[in-house]
Amino acid sequence: MSDHAGHRKRLRSRFLKGGEKGTPDYELVELLLCGVIPRGDMKPLAKTLLHTCGSLSGLLQADPEKLKSIPGVGESTIVLLKAIHEASCRLVLEEASQFPAFDSWKSIIDYCRARMSHLSIEQFRLLFLDQKNKIIADEVQQQGTINRTPVFPREIVKRTLELGASSLILVHNHPSGDPTPSQADVDITKKVIQAAQALDIQVLDHLIIGKFGHISLREKQLL
Repeated sequence: MSDHAGHRKRLRSRFLKGGEKGTPDYELVELLLCGVIPRGDMKPLAKTLLHTCGSLSGLLQADPEKLKSIPGVGESTIVLLKAIHEASCRLVLEEASQFPAFDSWKSIIDYCRARMSHLSIEQFRLLFLDQKNKIIADEVQQQGTINRTPVFPREIVKRTLELGASSLILVHNHPSGDPTPSQADVDITKKVIQAAQALDIQVLDHLIIGKFGHISLREKQLL
């Protein structure tokens, strides 16, 4: 057995014997890479991926084109990483959807951060809720550049009515990493609220997601 094969076997054995909580991020990525790259030492590539993307969450949220530019990363690796990210997001959203929004607020924040905290462009997302304030749909309304996303209040209201939703949560990210709301963020929130109120649709909050935190306009009393 080669040294690399022996290392892989020991890594898997340690993980399966209850060592998952103590496994550092680079070894976790190593284990994933071993599933799609059959031979070789995966530690250097695992560390390169984490260094290039900044963190494990940054790696899972990384754009496929960025991943493709890293030597040693092929289509199978990209598909695996994106599938794991999608599965983890769906699990968190499923949990958040079980209860009224303010009873599952932490799960909603966790979901938004898992989806958006490390995106390189600004994205405007809508969480649609039913009469019991449970999430019934999650959609990207617009994507923009690194610092601007066009938002159309009438389109938001139209889509809310199409889905039969009673209320919604606005969410967008700041690729700069700083979730501090701009005046433009506050202004567009007020325009959406005004358009929604005319049709008895409630805007519960506007969340701004940064790399290492978030801000709720409701908590800041900016709605």
